[in-house]
Amino acid sequence: MNERAVKLLGLDFDDPGLDQAVAELLARPADAPFTYVVTPNADHLSRLRRIPGLSVVYREALLCLLDSRLIANIAKLLRQPCPRVVTGVALTQRMLDSLAGQRVGIIGLRRPDLAFLQVRYPEVEFVHHLPPMGLLEDPVGFRRARDFGVEAGTRFMFIALGSPLQELLAFAIVARRTACGVGLCVGSALEVCAGTRPRAPGWMQRVGLEWLHRLAHAPLRLASRYLLHDPPVLYALLSDALRHRAR
Repeated sequence: MNERAVKLLGLDFDDPGLDQAVAELLARPADAPFTYVVTPNADHLSRLRRIPGLSVVYREALLCLLDSRLIANIAKLLRQPCPRVVTGVALTQRMLDSLAGQRVGIIGLRRPDLAFLQVRYPEVEFVHHLPPMGLLEDPVGFRRARDFGVEAGTRFMFIALGSPLQELLAFAIVARRTACGVGLCVGSALEVCAGTRPRAPGWMQRVGLEWLHRLAHAPLRLASRYLLHDPPVLYALLSDALRHRAR
C-alpha cells in the first residue's frame, strides 16, 4: 500500500495523473503479488459513508484514483485539497492501448460486449469469466470468480462487476497468496471501450455532468443513486470546507 497524497471526504487518494499511473502499472513485474486499482466516484464515496467497513478495501489498493470530475470541480471551488482525476474509462483505454500482444483477463462484461471489445483491440488476447448475477449472495459463484482471478495467469485483470462487488473480489484475490498481476476495478469502462455504452459529450464530461447523461439514458436504474444516495457526498464536501475555514 502506498502513502496516499490527498485526503478527501475521509478517503485517502493517490495523485499520480493518468500518464504516471499507467507507467507505474506497466512497470510492475508480471510475477509480483496480486494487487489492484480502485477508481472511486461519488457513488463509492456515498457507500463508504453508509458502510465505513468497506474502507479497508480501498486502503489496501495499490492505487486509489478519483473518478469524479464533479467532486473535483466542487472541491476546487471550495478550495479543498483534491487529487487529479483519473477516470476508469481513461485508465482502461490507455492500458488496453498498451497491451497489444498480451493475454488480458476480464471478470464480468457480457459476451456481446466482449465481442465488440475484441474487434476494437484485435491484438489483445482476452480470457474471460462471466459470473452469475447476485454474486454477493452466491458463495460458490464468488469463489469461482476469485479462483479465475488467481489462476488465469494474466498480467492484468479487468474486473468489471460494479461497486462494491468488484473491489471485494479484488480484495479476495489478494488473500490468495499465489495470485500475481494487477486487477483494475473499472465498472462499465470496458463497455465504453467496446463502443456499446454511449458517453456524454465532451463538454458534459469536462464540467462533471456525465452523471446527468447517464441518468437520462437509464433513469429507472440510476435515479436512486444519483438523486438520493450521492447528494450527501456533496453536502459533506461543503461541511468539510466550512470546518476547515473555521479552524
